[in-house]
Amino acid sequence: MNPYWLLLWLWVFCAVVMSAGWLWQQRTRNATLVDVLWSACLGIGALMFAVFGDGALWPRIALGLAGGLWGLRLALHLGVRAHGKPEDGRYLAMRERWQDAAPFRFFLVYQLQALIVVLFALPFLAVAKNDATRPVWLAIGAVIWLVSVGGEAIADRQLHRFRTNPYHAGKTFRRGLWRYSRHPNYFFEWLHWFACVCFAVGSPVWWLAWVGPVVMYLFLRYLSGVPWTEMQALRSRGNDYRDYQRTTPMLFPWFPRQP
Repeated sequence: MNPYWLLLWLWVFCAVVMSAGWLWQQRTRNATLVDVLWSACLGIGALMFAVFGDGALWPRIALGLAGGLWGLRLALHLGVRAHGKPEDGRYLAMRERWQDAAPFRFFLVYQLQALIVVLFALPFLAVAKNDATRPVWLAIGAVIWLVSVGGEAIADRQLHRFRTNPYHAGKTFRRGLWRYSRHPNYFFEWLHWFACVCFAVGSPVWWLAWVGPVVMYLFLRYLSGVPWTEMQALRSRGNDYRDYQRTTPMLFPWFPRQP
């Protein structure tokens, strides 16, 4: 199958899934599920391009394993974190601000996520059309993937353990990977997209692979990642989080500054 057609089929699939997710949030008044669906759809997208792409076998195998496992891990993590919990503060703030317009606007939010999945599938297209097998670049990509997914999983686990202790309510976690970055999970999420860049070396549309790290950085740094998370942290933790902001790098890990 021509991989370009896969973009269309992926969008149709995601639009249907997100519509079902929107109906679910209409019933539960909890829109947090959209993050789980986004991760799962992107992982499924990687598998689609790996199976139906027309490029060399080994880059597609690397894509299927890396993208599929990444999407599965992130979807499970987000799902477990959200299960039985109130609506994420980001979406609760939207719901309160939008009032009666919330149902329609949340539908647009869910459908926008379907389009964003297609945008982030462009690196998968670059790998799926790669007709060259370059073992060194595949190995480098695998190392990047292992480091980034492992780092993100460790950061998520460290924060989860801290938050499950009621004694830590209203406090900021400052140990482990979170000592060196206020958002180590976002850093590793960004880093992971360089694996696709490596898997796509030799592809006639290799430049599409750079959509992953470039667009993900813009989203995390300026749109849906850091700004929303820090706004919520300041609302819930106040001066304790402001002190954390003064001493700890935002995204790229480094040693903390003296207060």
